[in-house]
Amino acid sequence: MGCNCGGGARPTVIIYQLNLPDGTVRQYYTWQEADAANQRAGGIGTILVLNQ
Repeated sequence: MGCNCGGGARPTVIIYQLNLPDGTVRQYYTWQEADAANQRAGGIGTILVLNQ
């Protein structure tokens, strides 16, 4: 028989991805980091929440 060592599903990791109009894409682990980076860029980016 096969071994399902550990079992269960992997925990979900939430990533906040900042997309800027010039094509720059950066990923952050907290909303605050993504928002601060967006503000430094002039507040023109879009923040997406990704579940990985």
